[in-house]
Amino acid sequence: MTVDGFVKLSSQPIDKCSQWSLLTNNSQQSEHPELIMPKTYPLTIYCIFLLFLSGCSYVDPRQIDIDIPSGTPEVKKTALKEALQKLGKMAEIYGVETKVMLDKISDNTGTSVHTKAELPYDVTEITASALNSIGSNIAFLPYRPDIMANLKSLNYQNFENKFIPSAIVTGGITEFDRGLETREASGDFGYDTNELGDDLPLGLEYSQGKKTSVARITIDYNLIDIPTMSGISGIQTTNTMLIHKGIKEKEIGLTLLGPTFGVKGEVKKVEGRHAALRLLIQASMVQLIGKYLDLPYWRLLPGAPSDPVVESYVSRGWHYQMNQTMQIEKIQELLILHGYEKVSETGEIDQATQKAIEKFSKETGCSKKIDFDLYTKLYYTVPLDDETLQRRYALVIKKQQERIKAAQEEQARLQAAQQEQARLQAAQQEQVQQQSQNVPQQHEGTQ
Repeated sequence: MTVDGFVKLSSQPIDKCSQWSLLTNNSQQSEHPELIMPKTYPLTIYCIFLLFLSGCSYVDPRQIDIDIPSGTPEVKKTALKEALQKLGKMAEIYGVETKVMLDKISDNTGTSVHTKAELPYDVTEITASALNSIGSNIAFLPYRPDIMANLKSLNYQNFENKFIPSAIVTGGITEFDRGLETREASGDFGYDTNELGDDLPLGLEYSQGKKTSVARITIDYNLIDIPTMSGISGIQTTNTMLIHKGIKEKEIGLTLLGPTFGVKGEVKKVEGRHAALRLLIQASMVQLIGKYLDLPYWRLLPGAPSDPVVESYVSRGWHYQMNQTMQIEKIQELLILHGYEKVSETGEIDQATQKAIEKFSKETGCSKKIDFDLYTKLYYTVPLDDETLQRRYALVIKKQQERIKAAQEEQARLQAAQQEQARLQAAQQEQVQQQSQNVPQQHEGTQ
């Protein structure tokens, strides 16, 4: 029903949003329910709405703000941080040490330049952190001649106590392959109806999509021997890591009597390339130093197989660098590290050594003789706990005491020899004096 001078609010949509419609005296009656109000009401409601917006800070665009969480510094931890520290402990238990210098490690692919630092150009500091994390008997020596030059300019030239490295670590990022594999999957569902009339549509739409891709980073390291300035045969690592990227989105739309309302959500997850590089570098340092020191480092890396390079060097050391006495002493040392405390490093197969070998053979199924099979079973299964480390310290202290005792005995022997030599020289001098005194007496008797 139409009324002169009134505005009618119709539920029938003109576009996606409901609008006020002005009816004239000649307007026809709508078939839908209507709300009749005076012409002056829309202006009044509009003014009230503006006043509401200006007085409400929550919706005022001039007072927009957002709360963000505040972060605090955290110690950087990775899955291989513990492996690096255990490598240092392993080196102590096995009684080996080294001093390593680090060369500059950088991106050799050019990706860091052409992609605006998608990869870091210089990863020397990350490598230095990994080496320095090993600690214990592994000394990290930075290559910083500029620091030494600057200190010399300050009249500090006392570098007599500096360490001399035994090897230099070289290497760099050698591969970066983006988009090795890309996969997409999507699904859509829709339903619409005009059961309430052509002007009152109802509808529902839903869609979702997923996209994943894989990239690959490879890093190489080598070890250079300082005395010969040549690469150490077999002591190198080449490690690669896959980096995954995924995007997933969902969208739902609802059409209700004309207007369409929709909600869309999207999530994007990317594995950090810098974090992946740190893991690659840490794994490489465990392998590189483990190979160089002939350590079973694979025990520190979950799921890692044994290294044939280390096994080859261990075999050469047993067969070509040890005589029989040294082999027995090495077996006795490993038995002590395994907890057979009654064994001593005598270089002879005594009763305590034989009993320990028989007990260990019964537990592991290895040979009961002093051979390579027994040696490898003992060598690759040394416990890596604090008790074993204490046994190593006890062995070190005992050997130091034996060396001190041997040095004292040698010194006493030398002193005794010197005293004996002095006594003999004194006796000879006395004899010469007596002979010289007897010569004039003989001349007088002759005359």
